[in-house]
Parts: sequence; structure tokens; C-alpha cells
Amino acid sequence: MDSSIAYAKKYLEDVLSFFGFNTEVGVSAEDEVIELSIPSSHLNGFLIGQRGDTMRALQYLVGSALRNGNYEISRVNIDVADYKKAKAEVLSQRVGEWVEVVKSSKEPMALRPMNSADRRIVHKVASEAGLVTESVGEGRDRYVVIKPE
Repeated sequence: MDSSIAYAKKYLEDVLSFFGFNTEVGVSAEDEVIELSIPSSHLNGFLIGQRGDTMRALQYLVGSALRNGNYEISRVNIDVADYKKAKAEVLSQRVGEWVEVVKSSKEPMALRPMNSADRRIVHKVASEAGLVTESVGEGRDRYVVIKPE
């Protein structure tokens, strides 16, 4: 496990140094997922990309390198300047509002398509509020429906 973490950290630091960004990447492991945290810098926009696309690509790159090296842990989560953390907090607040709408109207609410991490947040917040959720669709068109009990 420690070798997986060390390899992921070094691999990401090497990729970042290729772009001229020499920094210390924060690292931790939780539930078989390696959490890599890139500190805030002048390259935040570049490293995050449009709607987090570059950050997800980096995540995929590091995860693929771990799988190819047959490391024990290959799931990776990369966050640049706490972008994902802030985004998750905003989404949680919005889901709370949607939950109240569903509770008061007693009608199901279909949300826009979202990535798996965002869907996971919706499922968690809605279930904590006592509602039922269901993921519908395939691939990039997959979305969540929040339903009353």
C-alpha cells in the first residue's frame, strides 16, 4: 500500500514538473483510494481545466500508471487547490434545496446529467434526508432522479 502511495505521488510530481511546476503534492489514502492534493498556484486554471477535465485526465493518467505497474491500490482522486472540495460543498447545498422541493411537492425530480462523483454526492445527501434516488441513463448522459419515499 505504501509503495502505491509513494509511486502515485512521485508520478504526479514528475508530470507536473514536465510543465515547469515543481511542487510538493499532498497525499493520503482512505478506503482504498489515494488522495493527491495539488496546492494553489498560478497554474490552477490550467491544471483544473474546463469543468475539471484536465484534473480528471491527470487522475486517469496516474491511475493507469498504477494499474500498469500492478500496484495494490489503483484508484486515485486528485484535487487542485481544493476545487473538488468546494464544488462538492456547493452541490451538497443545491441537493439540499432539491430535496426540500421533492419533499414538499411529493413529485420525483430528474437532475441534469453529471459525472459519477457528483451523482454519489446527490445519492448521499438525498438518502440522508430520507429520500430515494436512482441513476438513469448511460455514459455521459447518466443522471439522478430524486424520488419521495
